[in-house]
Amino acid sequence: MPIYNGGCYCGQIRYELYLNSPNEARMSICHCKNCKKFTGSEFGITAKVPRSAIRITKGQTTRHESDNGSGTTLTREFCGTCGSGITEYGANAGENTYVFYGSLDRPDELPPKGEFFCKSRAKWMPEIPGLFQKQEIKD
Repeated sequence: MPIYNGGCYCGQIRYELYLNSPNEARMSICHCKNCKKFTGSEFGITAKVPRSAIRITKGQTTRHESDNGSGTTLTREFCGTCGSGITEYGANAGENTYVFYGSLDRPDELPPKGEFFCKSRAKWMPEIPGLFQKQEIKD
């Protein structure tokens, strides 16, 4: 079983991600307003994984809950010291969570498979070749 390690920028949070294969992680790029605000960027990149696949091995995350803009509660877990995003999950995520790409030690091992909320992509940002493109989540 492949193990992927990650953590926050300052090193106070560390985790291990256990996946049966790299294909078990659906890494995607999201251009929604919520991801832009949280990351301070044009997009957010997260991997959808089973919640049982991640184990915090050092420190404790800080949680923040808010409406994601569509009436669904979104919980984000991050380092309370440096602010690095670790995971996020919505009320409809079921047994899944989303791990932030930049928190992985070797993020290139789990490359993105697609883009969501392309309707909100900045005009200067091109489509990424080879990835699926969805205007919204359920497109």
